[in-house]
Amino acid sequence: MAKIEIRSERCKSCQYCIKFCPKGVLAVGEKVNSKGYEYVVPVNMDACIACCMCARICPDGAIEVYK
Repeated sequence: MAKIEIRSERCKSCQYCIKFCPKGVLAVGEKVNSKGYEYVVPVNMDACIACCMCARICPDGAIEVYK
């Protein structure tokens, strides 16, 4: 099973990871980081296939995927 780790302080909620995830694993959360952005959180980890598309597309390097 895969694990997605999101560094909330790096996330600026561009939502590229959400748009490019083929399985709909990520969504914008309700909490806000210190920069004022509602950061992305995993919401459907059971569907994750560890393709790493979210980590590759993130312009801020905020996502790590562990297989």
